[in-house]
Amino acid sequence: MTAPSARRTYQAVAVVEREGGYAIALDGEPAATPEGRPLVLPSRPLAEALAAEWQAQGQHLDPLAMPLTRLAGSAIDLVRAHRATVVERTVAYAETDLLCYRALGPEALAERQEAGWQPLVDWVARRFEAPLRVTAGIVAIEQPVRSLAILRRAVEASDDWRLTALAAATAACGSLILALALAEGEIDAEAAWALSELDASYQIELWGEDPEAKRRREALRADIAAAARFLTLLAS
Repeated sequence: MTAPSARRTYQAVAVVEREGGYAIALDGEPAATPEGRPLVLPSRPLAEALAAEWQAQGQHLDPLAMPLTRLAGSAIDLVRAHRATVVERTVAYAETDLLCYRALGPEALAERQEAGWQPLVDWVARRFEAPLRVTAGIVAIEQPVRSLAILRRAVEASDDWRLTALAAATAACGSLILALALAEGEIDAEAAWALSELDASYQIELWGEDPEAKRRREALRADIAAAARFLTLLAS
């Protein structure tokens, strides 16, 4: 949300009700998004969570410690202005969804993928009437046009706030299936992360984990957790 070098210039943080929702006030002045738009949230629980992020800042503002604020800023500044692009980018994951491409081997990895991924592929088929094809290997397969159209409508049905979180979860998971399951409460954030990192976790068990890979995995874990919390607070 704010440049890492920005100093904290406020003392008190409050949530104030205003037209259109709940605003964040810093020493009585309204907080704004990076593009200068009012930071107004649709639910009080979400606004209170953002206020807690602002209150917890030290002498300098750390954007990485404000994941909900960053998501809110994206919803207001980016998703509203570029909604069609966000929908397109999110739906595109279904065409080559992570869960639809299984390993040819080793057998232990293929079994883990089947046990962890197939139930969610089956869930999407039941929940949205959108069956998807599964293959072994990396050669691309075409997914049913009707299923892709149905999943597109499911994504389009989300308002800007929910779409922001859904898009963030999809990108972090590399899977629209996992993101939809997270948004629908079929799985929690930790399960979404574990399933999205199933292949990497298997390799780590065999060969260990280097520091850079660990940082990447933890960043994705945090992104998925933030998206899940954002969705929960929206609905509260």
